Amino acid sequence: MGEQLIHELENRTVFTIPIDIPIVGPIRIHESVIVMWGLMAVIMIAVLLMTRKMSVVPTKPQALLEMGVKFVYKFFEGNMGQAGRRYVPYLSTVLLFMGISNMIGLVGFGIKPPTKDINVTVAFALLSIILIEMAAYRGNGGFKGFLKSFLKPMPVMLPINIMEIVIRPLSLCMRLFGNVLGAFVVMKLIEHVCGLIIPMVFSMYFDVFDGAIQAYVFVFLTSLFIGEGLEEENHKLKHAAHSK
Repeated sequence: MGEQLIHELENRTVFTIPIDIPIVGPIRIHESVIVMWGLMAVIMIAVLLMTRKMSVVPTKPQALLEMGVKFVYKFFEGNMGQAGRRYVPYLSTVLLFMGISNMIGLVGFGIKPPTKDINVTVAFALLSIILIEMAAYRGNGGFKGFLKSFLKPMPVMLPINIMEIVIRPLSLCMRLFGNVLGAFVVMKLIEHVCGLIIPMVFSMYFDVFDGAIQAYVFVFLTSLFIGEGLEEENHKLKHAAHSK
């Protein structure tokens, strides 16, 4: 059982690009990358199909789509304020992509969630932390204001605020990776012990509920961190709106 589980967890190389890079060697394309490419293609095709017949007078599908978009904007603006509207497209895309990635095991055919690969979760976390710091840089009016933000709410917090630059992406990465990998391992153990019928019930929790929750938590925390960096800009926008 142990060897079988290790084999299931292995991120196998699907093919190799024969470009010899110093130290690294040939470029190996792993299974998680192939699954992500496939998901991106499916999502792009679905988006093009849903938006190809947009009209001024919306049809029922278009009206439902517009309601969904408005709900997403309202939700994220609640965390980030008005200044955070520019980041909603990225966050909603990550939410959609990550949610489907976490639930891809429902498709079967031996397809594994790419988010069980720590390289994938590290990439997501790094993108999020870059966005968080750039939002703080812009929200505080440039480099000088960005440096001053590390002294808030008081100068004694400087070491902790600096440490957060490393702690935030690490927490985002390990939370997502640990939960998805843990759910995958538990499902494989249940399948080994109980056969096929009982695991279908547990799959609805681990693949659907837990997968959706982990995607939600990831983007929710990212939006909260962005909102912290945009406090100054949101305050200025509110002041400008009240002064009109």
